[in-house]
Amino acid sequence: MTNSAMGTSFGAATTAYEAGRPSYPAAAVDRMLAGAQREVSDIVDVGAGTGKLTAALVGEGRNVTAIDPDEAMLTTLASNLPEVSTAVGTAENLPLAEASQDAVVLGQAWHWVDPATASAEIARVLRPGGVLGLIWNIRDERTEWVARMSRIIHLSAAEQLISGTGPQIAAPFGEAEQHRIEWTRTMDRATIEAMVASRSYYITASDDDRRRIDDGLTTLIDELGLTAADATIDFPYVTVAYRATC
Repeated sequence: MTNSAMGTSFGAATTAYEAGRPSYPAAAVDRMLAGAQREVSDIVDVGAGTGKLTAALVGEGRNVTAIDPDEAMLTTLASNLPEVSTAVGTAENLPLAEASQDAVVLGQAWHWVDPATASAEIARVLRPGGVLGLIWNIRDERTEWVARMSRIIHLSAAEQLISGTGPQIAAPFGEAEQHRIEWTRTMDRATIEAMVASRSYYITASDDDRRRIDDGLTTLIDELGLTAADATIDFPYVTVAYRATC
């Protein structure tokens, strides 16, 4: 399956995506936007999904636009954030005017794009001194049971990218600056299951692969003691943010 097809697969699991995916720490988002050489007023969230990152961008004096290739995701986003403008598009083909934005950001999305084409297109819509921000929430696999979960549910393209050389950003952008924040999210059984169900690998997996994941996850969650309806666990995350200017 191509990156394009994988990237539009999430609309089939919009409810799970909204329930299972974490939001982004405000400090990481602020640090990502701080690279702009001008006041950030006009911001575009590309690959916005249901608006997990978009919600962190909304604020007084800001005009936020959410762009995604999947109309089903944008429908959910619009219902949650009616003050945000939405449009169908991709990082390689933005429905925006030249030099119209102060910042373009992508949450959990850069691994779906063609870096050279996307970099050039984003530079086109940025004003001088604007910033490209990339951010990912990654499970902290230094915790043994989290590493075990990753083996069960399969490493994503994002996790492989972050653990490897990091994102490739092309001209005319310079070298990206990285920032990391460690944090925990309190999750119950249903939220963990929704998080797994929202992953592209799970959505596009065969029936046999899904059964394997479901069985392994059930065993792990039971061992973690998440059997009662009100049982929760602190799930460790690392948020990795990059910013670059051109």
